[in-house]
Amino acid sequence: MSRVSSAAVAGALAPDPQSSEPLYRQLYDKLRRQILTGALSAGQQIPSTRILAADLCVSRNTVMNAIEQLIAEGYLEGAAGTGTFVAAVVPEPITPADAASPHPPARAPRWSAFGERVTVPRSPADAWEGQPAPFRPGIPPFDLFPFDLWGRLASRRWRRRPFELLNYGDPAGYLPLRRAVIDYMSVARGIRAAAEQVIIVSGAQQGLELTARLLLDPGDPVWIEEPGYHGMWTALRLQGADAIPVPVDDAGLDVQAAISRARRVKMAYVTPSHQFPRGVTMTLGRRLDLLHWAEQSDAWILEDDYDAEFRYAGRPIPALQGLDPHGRVIYLGTFTKVLFPALRLAYLVVPPDLVDRFTAAKAAIDRQSPRMDQAILADFIEGGHLARHIRRMRTIYLERAEALVHAADRELKGAVDVARPQAGMHTIGWLRGDVSDRAVSRLAGDAHVVAWPLSTCYRDTAAPPPGLILGFAAYTEAEIAEATRALAGVITRAASPARSDG
Repeated sequence: MSRVSSAAVAGALAPDPQSSEPLYRQLYDKLRRQILTGALSAGQQIPSTRILAADLCVSRNTVMNAIEQLIAEGYLEGAAGTGTFVAAVVPEPITPADAASPHPPARAPRWSAFGERVTVPRSPADAWEGQPAPFRPGIPPFDLFPFDLWGRLASRRWRRRPFELLNYGDPAGYLPLRRAVIDYMSVARGIRAAAEQVIIVSGAQQGLELTARLLLDPGDPVWIEEPGYHGMWTALRLQGADAIPVPVDDAGLDVQAAISRARRVKMAYVTPSHQFPRGVTMTLGRRLDLLHWAEQSDAWILEDDYDAEFRYAGRPIPALQGLDPHGRVIYLGTFTKVLFPALRLAYLVVPPDLVDRFTAAKAAIDRQSPRMDQAILADFIEGGHLARHIRRMRTIYLERAEALVHAADRELKGAVDVARPQAGMHTIGWLRGDVSDRAVSRLAGDAHVVAWPLSTCYRDTAAPPPGLILGFAAYTEAEIAEATRALAGVITRAASPARSDG
């Protein structure tokens, strides 16, 4: 057996001090590559860890970690008192072309039917993190969150050594939170249900996904609002259901138009209290028509009540679920819009005969939502803090909505009509003239302004009206004014004859 010189090995293994990889991992990768490419042949003895450490100017432990890993994986063999050798049998050597790159050659994966229906993010904005930029919708103001209060509630929980909260619990959710949800929502939204009908889920999207999986088969037809919420489109697409767009007018989803298009469907998805994205409220007549249709058709209604607590004209409209005498409505509420998105706590209120199956499905998907977060939230609600926080935010959001309307009237007059919102955390800026909302949205991103194009919320309309979805809740009046001025310049550029939407 030959012994390879320490100088030759050290030269090939010299670590890169600028690399973010740990030193032992760099040594492991480089020595493994020497073996796979045949630079070190079977049976060759490599220098001792002490010699290599000295030659490479690294600690002996660093070298030992790399060598021990290679021995464990079968690339090297060590014998007490005799040294360390390249194994007699190693994986098939890689080709020179492979050796030039640490990554295997690209190949087309064989996706499942579910995998084929998953779409990757369309733009960096879809994978957004960090501080929100105006006018990203659906984001509460982080600086106004009651940090100190939430911290005290969390500290009180942890000081009690809550062993029971560190264990597995009921997949349907922490019972005190489920009770708190019903106690609060029965007053705030007119919900009629028992705590046992509440299923705590990890965000509203999981609620949509869970409902679609349990109640729909591939090919099942579902009414969905047009324009409508992209998250429900995603849930239906992943399940392979057949989404049937139904027009929304100033009275909400047009039930008669829906029946004309497809009477026999399995489910209707609606946002009746504050339609996303248009912001209209479904009239009582339409609500009763929808409930009657569901009972007659043995169909389900999924009511997404994402931000209806924030109403600026009169009391919040009661939920559709409270009007339902036949148990056809599945109600979805969320705390991510009211408190903060990273909380990932939402809830379904399901008819009694669905509770067991929904609970079992929740257990199968992710076992349970974080119990400590549920307990802290329960304390927050039971102490009256949620109701006070919502009342405070409702006042602030109204001021910011007015600031947006006034800024638009000042900066965007003649180009954009910004609707005065009656509820919620966003409004629509209707574009005038022959201007592409998608082009405006792209240009706005370059100006650090987020303006979602309304046209992306349509699926079955050949020429949807151009508009921008403008969130206002998270931004100060100064930020709104500055972003509106920037948006005015963007729209001017987008409207230029020299430009096109491409």
